[in-house]
Amino acid sequence: MAEQTKVEPAQSRPMTDKELEELLRKSEKKAEYPEVKFDEFTPPTDEAWVEACEALLKGQPFDKVMYTKNYEGISFDPMYTRKDTDPILPTDNYPGMGDYLRGSTVNGYVHQPWGIAQACDLSEPGENNDLLKLEIDRGSTVYHVRVDSATLDGIDVTAASEPGDTGVSLTTVEDMHTLLAGLKLEEIPYMLYAGESSTRLLAMTVAALKAAGRKVEPLRGIIGADPLGELLRKGSLSQPLDPLYDEMAAAIRWAGKHAPGLRTILVRSDVFSLGGAESVQEVAYTYAVAVEYLRQMQKRGLSVHEVAQALAFQFNQGANFFMEIAKLRAAREVWANIMKAFGADEADRASFVHGRPAKFTKAVVDPYVNMLRNCTQSFSSVVGGVDTYENTPFDEPIRKGDEFSRRIARNVHIMLQEEFGMLRPIDPAGGSWAVETLTRQMAEKIWTKFQAVEAAGGILAALKAGTVQAEIAKVLEERFKNLDFRKDRAVGVNMYPNMTEEPLDPRPEDREAIQKELSANVQAYLADIDTAARDAKLATLAQADADVAIDTAADAFAAGATTGEVAKALKRGAGDVTVTPIEEHHWTERYEALRRVTEAYKEKTGKNVHVFLANMGKIPQHKARADFSTSFLQVGAFEVHLNNGFQDDPDKPGSRWEKCVAALQAGTEDGQPYDCAVICSKDDTYPEDVPALAPMIKQACPDIRLFLAGAAPKELAAQYKEAGVDDFISVKANCYEILTALQKKKGMIE
Repeated sequence: MAEQTKVEPAQSRPMTDKELEELLRKSEKKAEYPEVKFDEFTPPTDEAWVEACEALLKGQPFDKVMYTKNYEGISFDPMYTRKDTDPILPTDNYPGMGDYLRGSTVNGYVHQPWGIAQACDLSEPGENNDLLKLEIDRGSTVYHVRVDSATLDGIDVTAASEPGDTGVSLTTVEDMHTLLAGLKLEEIPYMLYAGESSTRLLAMTVAALKAAGRKVEPLRGIIGADPLGELLRKGSLSQPLDPLYDEMAAAIRWAGKHAPGLRTILVRSDVFSLGGAESVQEVAYTYAVAVEYLRQMQKRGLSVHEVAQALAFQFNQGANFFMEIAKLRAAREVWANIMKAFGADEADRASFVHGRPAKFTKAVVDPYVNMLRNCTQSFSSVVGGVDTYENTPFDEPIRKGDEFSRRIARNVHIMLQEEFGMLRPIDPAGGSWAVETLTRQMAEKIWTKFQAVEAAGGILAALKAGTVQAEIAKVLEERFKNLDFRKDRAVGVNMYPNMTEEPLDPRPEDREAIQKELSANVQAYLADIDTAARDAKLATLAQADADVAIDTAADAFAAGATTGEVAKALKRGAGDVTVTPIEEHHWTERYEALRRVTEAYKEKTGKNVHVFLANMGKIPQHKARADFSTSFLQVGAFEVHLNNGFQDDPDKPGSRWEKCVAALQAGTEDGQPYDCAVICSKDDTYPEDVPALAPMIKQACPDIRLFLAGAAPKELAAQYKEAGVDDFISVKANCYEILTALQKKKGMIE
């Protein structure tokens, strides 16, 4: 028998990003694809589509009904077609190349999934350390630490007014050591927002690692500062901008030398998003801030490459699903072109983006709906191509998350990665006629808005002039107005209220007890330090140049200095810039405040606004409008009393009106008088019912407020009002205004 040749199996391995990039660049030059024809289909014309739609619209104007406007000034078309989008499709643009429109990496999430960066915000360092480890054990892939307001502002826990309010309290290097103990920082990225400057918290981190005998070089992730963001949030800074920029430049140099995987600038869109900004404003203003940092760093001798490697962005994902996908894709393209204008090499034009759901869109009322909001916002973030993502717990607007809300939030990531297969497609929205069109429109508008800020002298000049604040306030006002008229629908708040909802326990933390415990730990630590050595290190820090501030501050922390003492030693004068701050809001706050007024009044007096439904005829005749009116008025947490309708006796026409008025005069089941009544029926019965019933109601109950369900035709509205109707409850009504008026009438508010 002839000897057989042994065939070794081919060794398969995933293609590296560099290999794939080279292959794509070659295919871009060589590939030719045959034209695919669909001759057997007769494509419908645009006119045919419009004609078919108009038939379904039953006389409503196509141009008015079928085009949806949004806050960015972009209208959604009723249909997107290839012929309209062919000129803008990225046929010669691959992921991880060029303007990065299609993603920051060649392989998308295939080789490197987005980082699961769930924020850990427990007040005490030991508890937060346990939470960080638990998050990693349960699926997170980034250590994400959130510190409290006092730590951000450089205030010791002993002097803090609200210790642990937004996160962990860190006063000494011992606190940081406790926070970092046992964390696998050599393997897992670390993320922390540092406020005005990264110097203090970076130095504390360095001191803790060195004291534990650990190396600093493997540290990667973000310990990032955003001084202009803090300026706009608070209206002023703790010291002049120039020294803060000096510290920013020093942090970049230090990280480049000692921890090259660490970014030290985190430009956050939070202040714009929480002010109510739309997506174009959010991105354009955030980039204007980043460009200001870039220019300031260049003045201090840093190259574009050094700044690019130090810079990260945080964007908030709103509720408009397709617009948010387009926002992230357009943002990458715009930033790439900005960096190109600064002379950056192709690799330095990519932007590192951390995403999170917009807190602005979350509701306190019916908070479980926030889970659904978070799901869509997480999905749009992943499709848009974030690098890391934090899915906030659904109860974020009310309290710090618990085990349940954290698990639900974290598992959305894992479901998207493992069950929904979102690690496989590269640029999943690429080629979509709708998304590509929206991306192009978004990019153009972001660029135009960004250029307007540049023309005004840059972001700082625009902030001082108040133009940024005024433009965002205008959008916020429009958002509130659309909620008032329910053009925008917040499920559970201004639409479909849940009257059986049990409010979540806010679980307020005992700040006094937290401060007492943490202060005792600090005092115990300080009791055993060499005060003379500490004071010497602080004196050296107070005289040190910014270039050595991190190492010098780390020495001071190691000698026993507190964060307040280090902050004081680093300070180089009082803040020299003031601007009008952008106040933090959330979308549904006015309705929630309205509802709290009702609930507080009920608790105090046992009374409420009682609503009588003057339902005319059988159930099919009045049900639709009775249901609509019920939901409309329950938004204010009012008591709506239901009935099956009033009908005539067979031998007595018009007796339905007498029955209705008698029931109204009798009051509620427990003897309370009705505060308002709503006549509910069909349009074709109103010309008979309203002129007869309304005067009878007003005569029987002169102080009652009378509504008619539905928008009356212009020719009948005056007649109905003359008969006694005070207002109309319809899709065109101002819900917030009507509910507030009823509260005033009841005496709930002045």
